[in-house]
Amino acid sequence: MPEPLRRLPDGTIKQVSPLTGTVVWTVSSRAHRPLSGPTADRRPVDPSSAGRICAFCSDRYLETPPEKSRLVVALDGTSSVLRDVPAEHLTDSTPQLRRIPNLFEILPPEYWRTNHGYVVPAQTVDLARTYTATPQGRSHVLAILRRRLTSAGVSDDVWAETAEAVWLERGVDLFAGSHDVIVARRHLVDDAVFDDELAGSGTLTPDEHHRYVTFTIEAMRELYAAQPHARYVAVFQNWLRPAGASFDHLHKQLVAIDEHGPEIDRELRRLRHDPNLFTTAVVDHAAAHRLVVAENDHAIAVAGVGHRYPAIEVYSTSENQRPWEHTDAEVRGVSDLLHAVHAATGARVPTNEEWHHRPPDATEPMPWRILLKWRVSTLAGFEGGTRINVNTVDPFTLRDQVVADLHQLREAGTIGPMRVGDECSHRLGALGYAVSDR
Repeated sequence: MPEPLRRLPDGTIKQVSPLTGTVVWTVSSRAHRPLSGPTADRRPVDPSSAGRICAFCSDRYLETPPEKSRLVVALDGTSSVLRDVPAEHLTDSTPQLRRIPNLFEILPPEYWRTNHGYVVPAQTVDLARTYTATPQGRSHVLAILRRRLTSAGVSDDVWAETAEAVWLERGVDLFAGSHDVIVARRHLVDDAVFDDELAGSGTLTPDEHHRYVTFTIEAMRELYAAQPHARYVAVFQNWLRPAGASFDHLHKQLVAIDEHGPEIDRELRRLRHDPNLFTTAVVDHAAAHRLVVAENDHAIAVAGVGHRYPAIEVYSTSENQRPWEHTDAEVRGVSDLLHAVHAATGARVPTNEEWHHRPPDATEPMPWRILLKWRVSTLAGFEGGTRINVNTVDPFTLRDQVVADLHQLREAGTIGPMRVGDECSHRLGALGYAVSDR
């Protein structure tokens, strides 16, 4: 494997990912481009429509499939989870987070039925029938199902000619899917003046972000339990349309799939021969090159090497390897660093957040880690023809920029406690995952 990071005499920085072999060049003449700014067509917020900006907003609950659960927070700050809220009670509480099925799933129940013999559990069938036993629930399910089927080519005539009972049976699939969305409460920040003041991960408080991460972890654990043929649950967050989001409303997605995917499989093969791969090739390398961005007692964030887009990598330093195996303090450590780098990035930069964890059926040690990628460049013909990716922000610049912003955010008290930049230990062997044989 070539040296991961080289600086040429003219200032060009060439990177090779130590994990994937991806080649990335940062050419000095293309660096220092502005990342973002206020939108040109920003308009004042209309308070009367603030809850109806998109289908994820609070006044449009019936435009998404029946929710699986919601997290509500009491006045004293304690939180609780409500499950399977009936349609007629959706507005009885104010959810900070909602878990809903994706209307257009990557792998729908029919995929699992046809390819794996999946049978919808009786309790899920009962749940669907209970939900549709009320007029509001029945109307909701039929409306959502019709929208899904219309997009699949079912005509109005076919819909009208088919008995309602048939459609309600089809509607059970709305409750049996394995592609979920975790939706945050706000579309805009509280007290927004303009319509481009979006509420992103970094605009949450550290406590709110911790609940967001914890709620997502529980949904991941439940998807593994509910879909016996799932070998991996992919978790990701697309922020803003240039990064693949359908709505500019904060949400994560979880997709159960029946393979690990080629990247995980490649990493597992390498881990069989080198269990400390992530320690030596990534985090130790970052420490040696002063690319550590921040750390706390349970996690470390580093500027990534060899990514198509500028990327910050957040690693759990726990010996626990799957998110749901972490203690609450360990989850909080990861959440605080992830929240901080989101805050430093800003809500106007398109990003992809990618979670990686050890699959349940894997025996090789693998740390829980989350990548935050800035979608600030567009892959084009040069990249496609040469497989050399031109990235406008090199790891050193990325580290320095984020560190400077974190110092300001910490001074303002808007992020959690952490050591930043040169305050970090830069010690080798910071990851603890390989010591566990679980």
